[in-house]
Amino acid sequence: MIRAQAPLIEAATRGDPGALSSLLSVCQPDLKRFARRTCASSEDAEDAVQIALWQLYRKVGTLRTVATFATWLFRIVERECYRLYRGRGKTEDLDELAPTEQPSAPTLPTDLRLDLLRALERLSPAHREVLLLRDVHELTAPEVAAQLGLSLEAVKSRLHRARAQVREQLLASGYWMKDGAPEPDAS
Repeated sequence: MIRAQAPLIEAATRGDPGALSSLLSVCQPDLKRFARRTCASSEDAEDAVQIALWQLYRKVGTLRTVATFATWLFRIVERECYRLYRGRGKTEDLDELAPTEQPSAPTLPTDLRLDLLRALERLSPAHREVLLLRDVHELTAPEVAAQLGLSLEAVKSRLHRARAQVREQLLASGYWMKDGAPEPDAS
């Protein structure tokens, strides 16, 4: 959560240069911490924070209410992390990385990864966002609620529905039967 106080944000939205400078300084550590959890690399995190601070500098005057400030700023970082991740995937080959830079995630079968990706794409943006923040970025439910400006109950409901939809998609793909046993070979 961003530690900026409402009077500071209000003064910055009115165009006070000193308040804007203070606001940029106050927000930077929280944005960096969030970006390190959200972005794929530390370089992407630094870039995302710089873009968010630049957007804050340029557009803080367009902010309608102080209550939406943190959500607005965190979403800028999140979108930028996602944009950088998508763009990097087209130019960076994992085989060219040094052994210490290789991802340590467990290897999943390609078909399972593709079906999981399709299942995530089929989720509504609201459900996908909650699922990714909670299960991939490992934020707590209260953190997700604060970041998205939702109630805790709404986060839990969306998360439950998102997990159920992904589970249904994977079951329909033939990976598991409902009891958790592998699907029998049909040969």
